[in-house]
Amino acid sequence: MKNFFTSMLGALAALLVFTGGCVVLFLGFVAAFAALGESEKSGPTFERGSYLVFDLSSNISDAPAPVDLGGFGGRPDSLQLRTVTHALRAAAVDARIAGVFITGDLTPAAFGSGYAALKEVRAALNDFKASGKPVTAYLTYATTKSYYLASAATDVAIDPYGVILMPGLASEPTFFAGAFEKYGINVQVTRVGKYKSAVEPFTRRDMSPENREEIQKLLDDLWAGILEDIGPSRGLTPAEIQAIVDAEGLIRPDAAKAGRLVDRVAYRDEIFDALKAKTGRAGTKEPFKQVALADYAKVAKDISGAPKTRDRDGPKRSGKGRIAVVYAEGEIIDGEGDQDEVGSTRFSRELRKLRQDDEVKAVVLRVNSPGGSASASEVIQREIRLLKKVKPIVVSMGTYAASGGYWISAYGDRIFAEPSTITGSIGVFGLQFDVQKLANDFGITFDSVKTGKFADALTISRPKTDEELAVLQRMVDWIYSEFVGKVADARKLSRADVEEIAQGRVWSGAEAKRIGLVDELGGLDAAIAYAAQKAGLGPNYRLVEFPRQKELFEAIFEFIEKAAPRFAHSAGLSARIAERVEGELRLLRSFNDPHGIYARLPMNLSIR
Repeated sequence: MKNFFTSMLGALAALLVFTGGCVVLFLGFVAAFAALGESEKSGPTFERGSYLVFDLSSNISDAPAPVDLGGFGGRPDSLQLRTVTHALRAAAVDARIAGVFITGDLTPAAFGSGYAALKEVRAALNDFKASGKPVTAYLTYATTKSYYLASAATDVAIDPYGVILMPGLASEPTFFAGAFEKYGINVQVTRVGKYKSAVEPFTRRDMSPENREEIQKLLDDLWAGILEDIGPSRGLTPAEIQAIVDAEGLIRPDAAKAGRLVDRVAYRDEIFDALKAKTGRAGTKEPFKQVALADYAKVAKDISGAPKTRDRDGPKRSGKGRIAVVYAEGEIIDGEGDQDEVGSTRFSRELRKLRQDDEVKAVVLRVNSPGGSASASEVIQREIRLLKKVKPIVVSMGTYAASGGYWISAYGDRIFAEPSTITGSIGVFGLQFDVQKLANDFGITFDSVKTGKFADALTISRPKTDEELAVLQRMVDWIYSEFVGKVADARKLSRADVEEIAQGRVWSGAEAKRIGLVDELGGLDAAIAYAAQKAGLGPNYRLVEFPRQKELFEAIFEFIEKAAPRFAHSAGLSARIAERVEGELRLLRSFNDPHGIYARLPMNLSIR
């Protein structure tokens, strides 16, 4: 251990010198070491009669956090969906837990905290409430997503100067065609499907009629589902909620109370005093009895009667059957991919291991992806088809399972989705950029020598000729035909029926079930239960998850390995600017299909 710390500190010192003295980074690692002892403890202790504090101020992701930080960092920036739902359901049967207190506002990131995942959290809150224990929610600045969860509470309070920001759903795409034209960047498109709008940000200045039609229908479906879930909890009809939303926009406390969206208007100290009274600490200087959900989750697996949690140590030779939950969360790209991407090489390798592991009796594929590379999607689907021959594979669709995300889902033995899942988008496109005008403006020119007519067809130094575009269009047409054929085969539909619902159109999970793309409406737990039944396991199984969560030290070594060149590249940039630029360029970086052909959702389908 002494040599380990010596090596670690030496590596950190080298990194600090290399990056010009990143003192904050060093202090962060020192804090991590200080927290190590805390993280190794068995779990939190709390008094009987405590409230489980569900602080929404985080991102709820499908997959486990990449790194297990233990007690480091205070409030978690990310919570795993199954961690939240399992903790809530365990708390319902735990005699030590007296109730749940919901506070804070969600901070969605990447593909996390989508409505499909939140519906599962809300179901767990309803299960907790059904146990007879109270759920108290306190709102200050509540977005639609936060209110959607809080509205399940038995008692909803809002700060006198708070607000419910619930004006309805909107999607506001960004279009780059004008900027590309201004700076001399040309874009040529090959695509199939009149609704395949992923190319529009690069070729148009506004939405096409087809894109507007499909997005409007999608938003209408999602919004209707939200109102239908909130209504019974608040004793309101969807029409009554809609009337409040349209009248107020930003719903102030008095209007929220008058419209029965909340039960009372109160200051935070009043809520805390009430919770202190309920937990036997009225009139004292101590806080109310409580335990944070993230901390409670560490011991929730030991609660008698609680649902199953994951086996963090992976498969063991115990003779008991295992169900593997595999998370495909992020862009689908060729190669290994980063932690927040679905790299076809890495992902197919994991599926192959699970296929060959006799301990694993069934696989649940949890998809939360807008798609990406067509060839990468096929690499993954091939492994799924092989796996299906030897053991059950059940698909659970999260917030997104569209285009390439549907490509990898189609062959599941059974496909589960939430009504608010965004799926379908069965279409293909190709994007070809050229910078000839931009380069010429700087006095840069190009020339070429080649041995074949199409030897330089993929160059970015000039526009594609009509003949070259025809070649690319044939490739796109072929892949689209393959996509349609695979869906028809997997879903036992006629090709004509798939053609009718394809064309790149996006569907909600509810609509996808109606048209045959999905088998059943339900969440991840429902998919796991079905997989256990299909594998004949009954209650005698353990769960394993992939990708696995890394230990802190392991992640630090990987960080050191990668950080130096990244810091050198970004030296002089503020963290905020670098993060913004990274976000804007991430999508373009993910365009790494060797053929330049993609099965992906509209690039900027962001719903708020």
